[in-house]
Amino acid sequence: MIRDPFHYSSAVLIIPPALVPCLEFFDGKRSELDLREFLVRLTGDLEIGELQKHLTESLSGAGFLEDENFAARRQNAHRVFEEAPVREAAHAGSGYPDEADALGEAIRGYMNGEAPAANGRVIAIAAPHVSPFGGVEAYRAAYSALSAEDAGRTFLILGTSHYGAPDRIGLTRKPFRTPFGETQPEAAIVDRLARELGDSAVMEDYCHAVEHSIEFQVIFLQHLFGPSIRVAPVLCGAFSSVYRGGFPEDADAVNRIFGALGELAAREGDRLLWVLGVDMAHIGRRYGDAVDARAGRGEMERVEQRDRDRIAQIAAGDARGFWERVRENQDDLKWCGSAPIYTFLKAAPGVRGTLRRYQQWNIDEHSVVSFAGMSFSNSK
Repeated sequence: MIRDPFHYSSAVLIIPPALVPCLEFFDGKRSELDLREFLVRLTGDLEIGELQKHLTESLSGAGFLEDENFAARRQNAHRVFEEAPVREAAHAGSGYPDEADALGEAIRGYMNGEAPAANGRVIAIAAPHVSPFGGVEAYRAAYSALSAEDAGRTFLILGTSHYGAPDRIGLTRKPFRTPFGETQPEAAIVDRLARELGDSAVMEDYCHAVEHSIEFQVIFLQHLFGPSIRVAPVLCGAFSSVYRGGFPEDADAVNRIFGALGELAAREGDRLLWVLGVDMAHIGRRYGDAVDARAGRGEMERVEQRDRDRIAQIAAGDARGFWERVRENQDDLKWCGSAPIYTFLKAAPGVRGTLRRYQQWNIDEHSVVSFAGMSFSNSK
């Protein structure tokens, strides 16, 4: 099954198992003659012209080959997003209900009666970005740490960018529209970051159009504080230092990001509340591992130990210690939230965290995602 997570194409193609090896021939290196030779060997028939043509035209027509059709689809999708006045909900109806009453009922169920704390203020929370129904306990733990007094603050949401450029952040000025209504965009903060960061940031990053890591945080915040919350959405691309060694700030582009966000944190102070939309380990067949992963069992017990070691570094505010563990074995745990977490620790030095709930979830019968609900306060 082939689908496009960028939504340049809405098509879903089912490739017959026998023809799946043919996809390797569309790599830009091998020719039509190479594909023809393979199909002749596969079928034992010299008359495979129509089959070859059908396969090629099906892939191209659906937008799954890097050709003129794909380029036009991509250009149009980016233009439509850039010109749109709002960022529409991309996951309503799939990740959560697409009607306000049903969504409110669902989140009340997820929160299980937990309301924002009666007193006390945090400077940040970390919540999952897995589908809310899969991460209920961790979502509840994170969002119950907030206070009713937090309603008037600006929520700077650092989300994992699953599709964005490495060592860059993605910004958008657009309000987020969900079944609850529209957020208020903090355009002044976004514009300032864009000016200060130059090519370290992608303005009106199309990844926002399809990314779920921020959208899922928005619906919880709107449920707690109303639809017109003030939001500054920031997508964090992966850090390439996981593979090349060293630390993320060794790259000038990343160092500028940390500096600009650090200045923002100092300038805004308590007016800002950071929300990290982060998952942790990804283990199992779905993620390329030769194991059948079961939450809380076997290999996942060892994963939990390693997760908790990393979480301890996060809670201590030890960015360096955290990254040293992430880059071990080029992050074989595949923590997709490591970039937003490290970015926060560098931008807000001196924070201390509390682990409120650790959780693992079988996203399918062979694969597990881990995540946590955390809250953060200043150490002073």
